[in-house]
Amino acid sequence: MFARTAFARAFRPLATSASAALRPIPQQTANQIFLSLTARRLLSQETRKAIDQAVNSTPVVLFMKGTPEMPQCGFSRATIQVLSMHGVDPEKFAAYNVLEDPELRQGIKEYSDWPTIPQLYVDGEFIGGCDIVISMHQSGELATLLKEKGVLLEQPKEQQEAAAVEGEKKE
Repeated sequence: MFARTAFARAFRPLATSASAALRPIPQQTANQIFLSLTARRLLSQETRKAIDQAVNSTPVVLFMKGTPEMPQCGFSRATIQVLSMHGVDPEKFAAYNVLEDPELRQGIKEYSDWPTIPQLYVDGEFIGGCDIVISMHQSGELATLLKEKGVLLEQPKEQQEAAAVEGEKKE
């Protein structure tokens, strides 16, 4: 008997809060909630145009926290390190610090419909965030993509020949 009473008492607050959650919301409140949610999702034409220009300004574009020289978060640092390892040509790379502009910081998330920073674009196409970049790096997809797009530094002939000889030794 005691167990049943204690059990019922323990879950009574949950039952009352659940029934309160299921009550209809007044129309005015519902409209306010809807407007506040949609207002956040509206990207201004100015911001969209600026982001379009940035994304298409160079073949490889990274929206990050901080700068390539001084990343301000571990995910931005990891993404920069992966791109550096692959030898992305600095002439074909641009980084934008989202911490300098709150409108850019929110706008890029809405532009790509991706909630996190950093965000990588290659030839105007959204690739993903740090987790996607690292996954592509580990699978070899990133190297293939960057090579196909022609955004890597040209290796001197000696390095190319050494890499070819190294590859033959492994086979």
